[in-house]
Amino acid sequence: MEHKYWKLLISITGCLLVSCQQNGELILQDTNQSIQFSSVGHAVIGQMSSEDSFELTYKNSVIPHQISGDTLFWIITPENHKGPFQWTSTNSQANHAQVLENKEVAEQLEVHLNHQKLVGYQMDVKESPNGVNPAFRRSGYIHPLNTPNGNRLTRIQPEDHYHHYGLWNPWTHTLVEGDTVDFWNLAKEEGTVRFAELLSEQSGPVFSEFKVRHEHVVLLNNQNKVALIETQKIRVTPISNNAYYLDFEINYTPPEKAFKIIEYRYGGFSWRATEEWDKTNSRVLSSEGNTRENADGSLAKWYLVEGALGDDYGGALIMSSPKNFNHPEPLRIWPEHLSGPGDVFTNFATTKNTDWIMEPGKSYSLRYRMIIYDGEMNAIEAENQWEIYAQPLQYTFN
Repeated sequence: MEHKYWKLLISITGCLLVSCQQNGELILQDTNQSIQFSSVGHAVIGQMSSEDSFELTYKNSVIPHQISGDTLFWIITPENHKGPFQWTSTNSQANHAQVLENKEVAEQLEVHLNHQKLVGYQMDVKESPNGVNPAFRRSGYIHPLNTPNGNRLTRIQPEDHYHHYGLWNPWTHTLVEGDTVDFWNLAKEEGTVRFAELLSEQSGPVFSEFKVRHEHVVLLNNQNKVALIETQKIRVTPISNNAYYLDFEINYTPPEKAFKIIEYRYGGFSWRATEEWDKTNSRVLSSEGNTRENADGSLAKWYLVEGALGDDYGGALIMSSPKNFNHPEPLRIWPEHLSGPGDVFTNFATTKNTDWIMEPGKSYSLRYRMIIYDGEMNAIEAENQWEIYAQPLQYTFN
């Protein structure tokens, strides 16, 4: 190695800057901290030579890890999270675990775990259904989103809202160079959001990740002008046999003129859920104890939606980063009576109660973590997951 000592950044879901040796023992600083679910640890280790080989172990058992750039990643469990972990040089190259793959298939970039599809990201334009206004076509969204058992949690182009696309995040009421532009309601043909470029992708024994660029395009008066550039880094990290993280890091930059998002009741990070769910077989619960009856318009750090999926049961927990603009964020949750049998639509409506002005040339970010799971989750478990996300455990070398 070029340096004997590295600056190492270590945590379960966050980072703490500490000095560490090339070979060393990692211990949990606050042994009173605990976790109920597996999570992911990561460490900034500096640039490694391709000739360098290290292994991470716990009680002499090798823990699969993944290096991306200058960062080391590994899985932490409730049984081993207090460590100590050993990080040592080795001649072995063995680092096998689950098989994660990114595949470009037809219109999509797909993430597979052990040859089963978990996530589909739509790169090509999805045309409107036959006989429907072609203005409803779109790209740049997640569908399908599947549980580890293969049950689909998303829906696109439902007849009641053809502009709903699985997991997607357009803004509804904006001001661009003096014009109000709606990027959500596509039938108005004022604006749209489109996939522009696959910037990077990688996969390994711990996670799969890809980074894409979106363009928010003004269509008014045939402008076809890009008003906002968005990048999304999306990471899939299996943490157990029945759950995985789906992390979103979203960055916005107006290229030339200010982009103002005007207070509106919905817009931003949204989920149109599977058609299998209705008011009789699913439930909503927020961090403040609100349910589908009263969650709409409330503020939340997290919310979960779960329900029957054929003969199975599963759902997703969605967490807002405490660093997000306007956190805790307002919710838009469809009441049971709003759509037919009680279809499920949910939204962290960041600007439901305030404006947000983005200045040209500056970058603005939103981060969310979803936990996609089979089975059930209760409020205590959800709160524990959010605490890990918001206040990560910290490690240092002994």
